[in-house]
Amino acid sequence: MSRDYTGGINILRDRQQLIDIIKHRLSPNRWQHSLQVAETAVQMAGQYELKLEQVYLTALLHDYAKGLSGQELLQLAEENNLIEDEVDREVPDLLHAPVGAFLVKRDLGIEDEEVLTAISRHTLGSTKMSDLDKIIYLADMIEPGRDFPGLERLKCLSFRDLDEAMLFGLESTIKYCLDRGRILHPRTIEARNYFLRIIKR
Repeated sequence: MSRDYTGGINILRDRQQLIDIIKHRLSPNRWQHSLQVAETAVQMAGQYELKLEQVYLTALLHDYAKGLSGQELLQLAEENNLIEDEVDREVPDLLHAPVGAFLVKRDLGIEDEEVLTAISRHTLGSTKMSDLDKIIYLADMIEPGRDFPGLERLKCLSFRDLDEAMLFGLESTIKYCLDRGRILHPRTIEARNYFLRIIKR
C-alpha cells in the first residue's frame, strides 16, 4: 500500500499506533467490522484510483464514536454545535458519524478535511459526497459481515458506478427503516433524491 499519503496522520507515529488506539477503543465485533470496511474500501479505492492510505485511514476510523451511548453522543453533539436537525435528537445513535469526526480531530490530531468529512457522512449520506465519502458509505454496507436483501447487487454496483451504488444503497436503507417503522432522517431522503436526479440525467 502506498505511503505517499501522510496528511491525515499528524500526531500518530505510524499505522500500527493508530490501529492500537482504535482497537482499544472499540468492542471486538466493532473492531472486526472496521477492519473489514477498511479492506473493502481499499479494494474499491483501487478501482476508482483514490489514495489507498487515505481510504484505509478513513475506513478504520469511521466508527470511532460508535461505542458511546446515545446520551453521550447527544451531549457531545450539543456542546460542539453538531446538531443539524431535530431528528438528530430523536435518534442520537445517528450522531456517531459527526461526533466521530469531531473526536478524531480533537483526540488524534487528524486534520485532513476529506477524511473528517467522509467519517461525518458515512451514516446518512449527503448531496455533496466526494468519491471518498461514497466509498466509505458503501464499504460500510457491503463489507463481508453484512447480510441483507440486495447485498450482491449493491456489491456489483459499488465496483461499477459509485452514483448508481449510492442510489441503491440509500434506497435499501430507506426501505429497511420503513419496514421497521423507524424515523427517516431528512438528509438521507435528500441524498436519495439527489442521486436519483443524477442518474436520470
